Amino acid sequence: MSYTYLKELVYEANMEIPREELAIVTFGNVSGIDRAAGVIAIKPSGVPYHRLKVEDIVIVDLDNVLVEGSMRPSSDTKTHTLLYRNFPSIGGVCHTHSTYAVAWAQAHRAIPNLGTTHADHLVSPVPVTEVMTDEMILGDYEHETGNQILDLFTKESLSPEEVEMVLVACHGPFTWGKDPAKAVYNAIVLEEIAKMAFLTLQINPAITTIKQSLIDKHFFRKHGKDAYYGQGC
Repeated sequence: MSYTYLKELVYEANMEIPREELAIVTFGNVSGIDRAAGVIAIKPSGVPYHRLKVEDIVIVDLDNVLVEGSMRPSSDTKTHTLLYRNFPSIGGVCHTHSTYAVAWAQAHRAIPNLGTTHADHLVSPVPVTEVMTDEMILGDYEHETGNQILDLFTKESLSPEEVEMVLVACHGPFTWGKDPAKAVYNAIVLEEIAKMAFLTLQINPAITTIKQSLIDKHFFRKHGKDAYYGQGC
């Protein structure tokens, strides 16, 4: 079976990471899924973006078994596959090391909803996971990273369709979407939100979340049955 189309989608999405300055050298990765075939395509581990080629993209199944490719898949593969198994609506996952999002993750702080740019994309803060226990770190680390995300979404009753981004404490951001391109788009948005929130709190440390009515106005004019932003389908 040929996975060329999926590999091309994932390759193009991965190449957006250096173009958008979301990571340096070999950091970060994007994957995409073919749910009918039960496989994902993902960046190979440790390959610099300037050397990456379409044919380097690795195919694995949802149990992390290599299906196609001559390189090892990303070390974060188990996090990606766990998200695909538990968030059945998503079609792409992106992990970056973008500066401002990582800074919030390292500070163990959710990003508060301080303005309409944030509200355009989600009504909640950008959530942050708990710090991983030593047992998790010494165990199946990448799988447990995914579990930290799932535990957070369960604990806070968050929908992966409405909240397409998360900060993993001490680590960095993961985003997802309907396809690999949307997952990267959400990573770009997250980095901008993180930067804006950081600068806002530098200017006014006492600032609080914007009014719920303004959050709702901006979110629902872009999302849901009554959305009117843009040109439609």
